[in-house]
Amino acid sequence: MEKIVNEIATLKAQIAELSKDLKAKESVLKEIGSGTYEGSEHYIVISEATRKTLDMKAVRAKLSRQFIQANTNETSYLTLKIYG
Repeated sequence: MEKIVNEIATLKAQIAELSKDLKAKESVLKEIGSGTYEGSEHYIVISEATRKTLDMKAVRAKLSRQFIQANTNETSYLTLKIYG
């Protein structure tokens, strides 16, 4: 078990570092703007998109507590946290 715990912690740390590096590189292309960017084996397309989001605070203010409770789903799941 100790080996698995240590391996998971190491992998999560590596993923965090790689994600940081990825976001930085993506930001460089996004700052340039929309377009197609070619590498020697791959290409990346940056395009503008629109997203709609629901303001849940405003929804909750307009709906009754009973309605919200009646339409709320509860799901159990396992979570993993690393300490140390």
